[in-house]
Amino acid sequence: MRKIFYCSMVCSMVFSVFIPDSPAQQQYRRLSIDEYKDKMKAGWIGQMVGVGWGGPTEFKWKSEIIPEDQIPQWKPEMVNQFGQDDIYVEMTFLRSLELYGLDVSIRQAGIDFANSGYPLWHANRAGRDNLRAGIAPPDSGHPQFNQHADDIDYQIEADFAGLIAPGLPNTVIQLGEVFGRLMNYGDGLYGGQFVGGMYAEAFFETDPLKIIEAGLQCIPAESQYAEAIRDVMQWYKDEPNDWQVTWEKINQKYQLNPDYRRFSCNDPKETFNIDAKINGAYIVMGLLYGKGDFDQTIVISTRCGQDSDCNPSNAGGVLFTTVGFSKLPERFTSALDEQKYFSHTAYNFDKLITVSETLVRQAVEKAGGRIEKNADGVEEFVIPVIEPKPGKLEQCWEAGPIANSRFTDEEMAKISSGKELNADVDRFIKGWKIKQCGQDMDPGLREEFDGRKFVLITHPLDQERACILYKTMEIPAEKKTNLLMTVGHHPQGDWTLIVKANGKEIMKKSVGAKTAKDGWMEVKVDLSKFAGTTINLELLNQASGWAYEAGYWDEIHLQSE
Repeated sequence: MRKIFYCSMVCSMVFSVFIPDSPAQQQYRRLSIDEYKDKMKAGWIGQMVGVGWGGPTEFKWKSEIIPEDQIPQWKPEMVNQFGQDDIYVEMTFLRSLELYGLDVSIRQAGIDFANSGYPLWHANRAGRDNLRAGIAPPDSGHPQFNQHADDIDYQIEADFAGLIAPGLPNTVIQLGEVFGRLMNYGDGLYGGQFVGGMYAEAFFETDPLKIIEAGLQCIPAESQYAEAIRDVMQWYKDEPNDWQVTWEKINQKYQLNPDYRRFSCNDPKETFNIDAKINGAYIVMGLLYGKGDFDQTIVISTRCGQDSDCNPSNAGGVLFTTVGFSKLPERFTSALDEQKYFSHTAYNFDKLITVSETLVRQAVEKAGGRIEKNADGVEEFVIPVIEPKPGKLEQCWEAGPIANSRFTDEEMAKISSGKELNADVDRFIKGWKIKQCGQDMDPGLREEFDGRKFVLITHPLDQERACILYKTMEIPAEKKTNLLMTVGHHPQGDWTLIVKANGKEIMKKSVGAKTAKDGWMEVKVDLSKFAGTTINLELLNQASGWAYEAGYWDEIHLQSE
């Protein structure tokens, strides 16, 4: 394997020469389209190999090195990773680019991400919940709304940005500003821009130190993320042959020192750490200490622990890109299913390669490059050498102001979950609408449920934000009016029913095994004091813990006497 890598190094260096193009002194790098496709294809395979190999270990070892005998043996069929969020999320971003072009707006990207149907966690989950609740990007990833903004999420899915932008760091940076801000901010965003920058350079360079340095040029040098990467590079130079010595230094500074966990989504005293910085350090560990060996690169990134499938996926993808698909050992490619579709996406492997090639042509031309044939008639990308321009420093623990960005009614209508749920609510009770409904427990209208006809199921957006049914209505004058409801709960859960009129709470009840006979309870709320007025009525499905928090609605109506 090392022989293959070093041969690739020599061959690849030919394409790394800067080629003056005109008296304007613009420098260019050339990359044949065939070589681009070979390396891009390898980059996708590297991700799949890394996540497949490391998958069984994910978060089972935290703040400790995984024992060597706990690393799975590689099997060729492990490459087929079609249900991994490390892979499928970034294909949603590719689809947005395919449909709307490289100038796709961040708001359209947010709508597309909101409409995704796969399971998510941490920053991705919080960002998508925000989008579905009407909080448009970039606020969907802002720390004020997203307590996971420094988590690893955009880092694990930014590979696409570098794979469609060979030698184009500013394209990588800009793609992060569109897609990374859907769920991340500060170091959480920089992790993705760093990874994308490494991929972009991996088409022209094989020296891991130079590839890592290229990634660093894409993010603010004064960020803690950049500090973490520089630390690992220095510690590697100090101790190039014992990665566990460097691991200990990373653990002391980025795991145990609370100054470097100032926006951890969990208590910094816990061993669990999904912060982008420490996991980014583990990516770099594999690239440096793996020394070009496929197995060692992935195994070392995995053995570092924490998010030990995401990190080898990034490391493997970058390394494989430097080598190219045609030079990979067959054990990584022989069992690949090129026709099976990735979860909730429009792509199988063949289509993934095709769309990547389509987008790279656009990216090169948009950046001021071109496509031309050389003297042998071989089609090449002529790619301008442009200095990276990273964004300004942001830190989640000292976040800047929010953008006050909200989706319009027209934009919300394009978000299928909200549109479908509102249609279900209107069928259930005419004229009512829904907002902030989470996607857990499959919310919506059931034609029949628990022996009852037409039951509406809702779920809180998160532990703090309730799902809200609402309507503006006139309360009859000179009559006694009650709001009557029949509500239920999951056998293993409970929730809090809150009724508000004009924003003020007028009733609050627990709906659970202690209050609801046989799972259901009738509730009556006196609205007589609002007689002869128009009120904004809200019914809240509020979480009372975080287990089976769905609200079941069998009946909602006004009764006037």
